[in-house]
Amino acid sequence: MKLLSDILYKVRLEEIVGSTHSAISSVTFDSRKIKKDSVFVAIKGEASNGHDFIAKAIENGAIAIICEDLPSERKAEVTYVKVKNSHEALGFIACNYYDNPSTKLKLVGVTGTNGKTTTVTLLFNLFKSLGYSAGLLSTVQNKINNTIIPATHTTPDALTLNELLHTMTEQGCEYAFMEVSSHAIVQHRVTGISFAGGVFSNITHDHLDYHKTFDEYIKAKKGLFDQLSSDAFALTNVDDKNGKVMLQNTKASKHSYSLKTVADFKCKIIENHLNGLLLNIDGKEVWVKLIGSFNAYNVLAVYATAVLLKQDKTNVLTALSNLNSVEGRFQYFKSKGGVIGIIDYAHTPDALKNVLETIKDIRSGNEQVITLVGCGGDRDTTKRPIMAGIACEYSNKIILTSDNPRSEDPEEILNQMQKGVSPVDAKKTLRISDRKEAIRTACTLAKSGDIILIAGKGHEKYQEIKGVKHDFDDYKLFKETISAIEV
Repeated sequence: MKLLSDILYKVRLEEIVGSTHSAISSVTFDSRKIKKDSVFVAIKGEASNGHDFIAKAIENGAIAIICEDLPSERKAEVTYVKVKNSHEALGFIACNYYDNPSTKLKLVGVTGTNGKTTTVTLLFNLFKSLGYSAGLLSTVQNKINNTIIPATHTTPDALTLNELLHTMTEQGCEYAFMEVSSHAIVQHRVTGISFAGGVFSNITHDHLDYHKTFDEYIKAKKGLFDQLSSDAFALTNVDDKNGKVMLQNTKASKHSYSLKTVADFKCKIIENHLNGLLLNIDGKEVWVKLIGSFNAYNVLAVYATAVLLKQDKTNVLTALSNLNSVEGRFQYFKSKGGVIGIIDYAHTPDALKNVLETIKDIRSGNEQVITLVGCGGDRDTTKRPIMAGIACEYSNKIILTSDNPRSEDPEEILNQMQKGVSPVDAKKTLRISDRKEAIRTACTLAKSGDIILIAGKGHEKYQEIKGVKHDFDDYKLFKETISAIEV
C-alpha cells in the first residue's frame, strides 16, 4: 500500500488538516466507488460537484479527502487536503498512484481537430508491424498489443489513463500512442504525463460549445506542447497557419511536416485513386492504401514521428505501404451493382470538406455524389449551417439527417442545418430525420458508379437519442440496404 504523502508529489497544496502518513487502498473521484481507506478527490464538474458527496465518501470508507473547499464539519479520523485545482491535483495523484507509468515507455500524444484517430492507429499498427510491443489510446478503441479495451472518451480520465499506461508497462509495451483532446488538456486529464513527443495535425472549427472562442480552442491544443520536456519532440503541420503557434514556448525540440511548403519532413502526392495514394516522401516513392490528400498528411505525420523515434526510414516506408485504413475513416465499399459507399467520421466543416474534395479529385465526373450528413445534438450549433452548405457545394444530391441528436429535437437540428442551404440548392436537398430511412433513400437514388457519402458517425455502432444508445452501424446498414435493393 502507498501512503497518502506518496501520491501528493507535485500537487499544489494549500492546506492540510490531519496526517498524510496514512496507508491508502485506492483513489477515486466517484463516491460510489469508495472502499475502506480510499482517497476521494472532489471534482467540480459541469453536471455535478464532488464536494457535495464528501460526506457520502467518508461514510463509505474514505480516509482522505482532496478538495478545493474544506467542509465546515470535519471528522478527526479523516485527512483533508485543500488544493488549488482538484482536476490538476487528480492528474498528479493518478500519475503518482500508478508509479508514473508514462516515464517507463515512449508515449506520443497527437492533438488537432482532424486526423488524430487515423494517426495514432497507424502509428500503433506501424510499430506493431516493426516488431514492438505497443499500446493505443483512441476514440475508436484502446489496445494493449492485441487486447482490445472499449473506449468511452477520446482521452480517458486521469485515473483510467494512468491505469491503462500502467497495464501497458506491465505487459512490456515499449511505445504507446494516444489521442489528446482539447477537453482532456483543459480538464488536466494529461497533467503529470510524460510524453516522448507531441504531434499537431490541424485546427479547424469545432468544440466552440465548450471552449466558447476559437482562441481558447487553440490555447487548449497548445497546452500539450507547453507541457513537453526538453527531452521530447514537438512535430507540427506547418501547412496549418496555427502550426507554428503550437511550438511557441515549448521546451521540446521543434520539427515540422508539410505538403505545400518548406519543412523538415516533406511529401508530394503523385497519384490519388480510390484504392490508395502514390506518395513521394523525403525523396522516396511509396504506395499506401489510404485515400485522399488529408490522409497524405496523416501518413507523413506517422512517418515523421517514427523517424523522430529513431526508426529506420526504409523500414518505416515499407511498413507504411502494408497498413490499411482505419475503421470509419473514408471506409470504402463497392456494391455488386457498382454503387460506391464511403463511410466517414467527418463531423466538422473542414473534415467534411476534405472528404468531399477527395471524392471530387478521384471521380470521373459522370457519376452522382449523394451526401448524407447530420450534426450531433448538444454540441457546437454554429457549424450546422456551414456543414450543410459544404455538402451542397460538392454534391449532386444532399440528404440532411440525424447524427446523434442526444437530448435535442432532431427536426430543430435540421432546421439549423437548413439555413446553410441556398434557394438554388434547395431543389437537390432532402431532409429525412430518420437516419436509417435516409440511408435507404440514398441507396434508392443511386445508380451504378454513383458515390454515396455517409458522414458524421464513422466507426460508431450506436445512435444516441434522449440519453439512450441504440444499435446503429452506418457501414453495416449501408451494405445490407444496397444489397437488398440490388437483388
